[in-house]
Amino acid sequence: MPLQLSPQQESRIAEALRSGAYQDPNEVIDRALETLREQDEWLLARREAIDTKIRRGVKELERGEGIGEDKLDDYLTRLKAQPE
Repeated sequence: MPLQLSPQQESRIAEALRSGAYQDPNEVIDRALETLREQDEWLLARREAIDTKIRRGVKELERGEGIGEDKLDDYLTRLKAQPE
C-alpha cells in the first residue's frame, strides 16, 4: 500500500529519527501505529465510564454548577500541578 506523506509528517519522522530512539522510518511508523492501537483500546475499555462522567458534567452545567470560564485556566493549571 503506497502512502504519500505530507511535509509535516516527514518532518515528524525525521525528528523521531534524530532523537536516536528509532533506526529507520518504518520503526517510527510502527511505534505510532502501536500507540494509536493502545489508545483506541484504552478508550474502548473505558467508554462507558467516560460517557457517564460527561453526562454528569453536562447535568451539573445545566444546573449552573461548575467552573466559570474566567476561572477555568487557573483551575486547570492547579489541577495539572497536582502530583498523580
